[in-house]
Amino acid sequence: MATIRIPARMPANARATPTGDRLGAALARPLVAALLVAALPAAPAAAATSAEANVRAALDRIARHNDAVRAVIATVPDALDRARSADRQRMARGPLFGEPVLIKDNIDLVGLPNTAGSLALTANMPAQDAPLVTRLKAAGAQVIGKTNLSEWANFRSSQSISGWSAVGGQTRNPHALDRNSCGSSSGSGAAVAAGMVRMAIGTETDGSITCPAALNGIVGLKPTVGLVSRTGIIPISASQDTAGPMAASVADAARLLAAIAGSDPADPATAEADARRADYVAALDPRALAGKRIGVLRFATGYSPATDIVFEQALSLMRAAGAVLVDIAEFKGRGEIGAAEYQVLLTEFKAGLNAYLAATPATVKTRSLADLIAFNTATADREMPLFGQDIFIQAEATKGLDDPDYLKARAKARRMAGAEGIDRMLADNKVVALVAPTMGPAFLIDTVNGDQIGGGGPGGLAAVAGYPHLTVPMGRVRGLPVGLSFIGPAWSEALLIGLGHAFEQAAGPQTPAQFAPSVDPRPAPAR
Repeated sequence: MATIRIPARMPANARATPTGDRLGAALARPLVAALLVAALPAAPAAAATSAEANVRAALDRIARHNDAVRAVIATVPDALDRARSADRQRMARGPLFGEPVLIKDNIDLVGLPNTAGSLALTANMPAQDAPLVTRLKAAGAQVIGKTNLSEWANFRSSQSISGWSAVGGQTRNPHALDRNSCGSSSGSGAAVAAGMVRMAIGTETDGSITCPAALNGIVGLKPTVGLVSRTGIIPISASQDTAGPMAASVADAARLLAAIAGSDPADPATAEADARRADYVAALDPRALAGKRIGVLRFATGYSPATDIVFEQALSLMRAAGAVLVDIAEFKGRGEIGAAEYQVLLTEFKAGLNAYLAATPATVKTRSLADLIAFNTATADREMPLFGQDIFIQAEATKGLDDPDYLKARAKARRMAGAEGIDRMLADNKVVALVAPTMGPAFLIDTVNGDQIGGGGPGGLAAVAGYPHLTVPMGRVRGLPVGLSFIGPAWSEALLIGLGHAFEQAAGPQTPAQFAPSVDPRPAPAR
């Protein structure tokens, strides 16, 4: 593969990650160095006394381990100076004071380009932070860098490889370096799992927080659409997009959500957020499962027998904690929902992306989806060495937000996933939440065939409905983490946080990432 280098437009003062000018390589270099990496414990909880010490430690962990995992695209050049300044301030310190946080590289952050992993946007230097970044900083967090992602949040090609971008290369799963970290918030999930930070921000349209959280063995929370501002985030779908926490524990996710939730006048979807946000930290009750009726989505199992065994063990823990479990055997129409959803995503992607690109600095030469298609074609050796852009081409052919077929598909998908889906299952079974395995274990990185996902759990329903979805580590399959999903009605984040925290406490500590080259046995050669 040809090595792709960051263009000279990258700001001269941007701190390179340890992969340096190799960040755009189509694939990471051979994993010889990874064999020498010792197991890394989870990043310690940030001490409230020294932002500088916390940031320095996080940057050191990134420098030590990013060559193997390739989770971080770039770090903030003056991160240590900012931390020292925070330490000197005498004003009241926020609830996240001194906590190093990484954000996905599709979120506007002053001082670093917002690229979505594409070489077309390496000159996209935002003039202001996204509102969620402003909220993080107001809470005292130290935003220290940006994480790799599946390029264009995995919405460029039907044959894509999750965790790969032309800017960031291939993110690898810290539990087994030949396995995928899922996407599209690949780097955020891998960075937390590798112990670089305890808190990161991901974004999701359908599965992009919860899948990488589950496969990397961390906590991921996709909030209700409208609880967190999307302004300053490169979009896919106005109907389904949201940012959310990816963290080392449910408590960390609750603290992170408390900081970023709230209304934004520039994002009409968040009009109710201030009224709907709750005290998420107060919801951390280790007894929250006791007496709760919870629906078990049996129709979302069966695609990974080994995962199903771990799931049954998780259900036993929930029963022991006092939960009343109610089996839900079937749900019809998932394929129909998926077809309608795809039409919605294609249409909204073109409209939303064109609007975002039109507002980027003049240094960005690609001002529309059509321009991006042309850019990719002209730079195919760097942008498309592994997969194409068929989704881009389909999206460009859509007819706009007034298209009757789009409007019909949007209404149908929302109704079937929400009122006739999650809401009806909750009501008919008299349960407060739904559980299922999030996904199977991590799949191998496959540059020939693309992602080889054996099956998916219940996340699509929550994504299309716009409802919250929390995943918590539930155990291991041959050394690979698998997650347990909690899904509830709109605005039920506090409920899910309580349930997830109670399960987390019952399950006990999880084994940290070992940076193994592989979990597959290596048979001895025949004699």
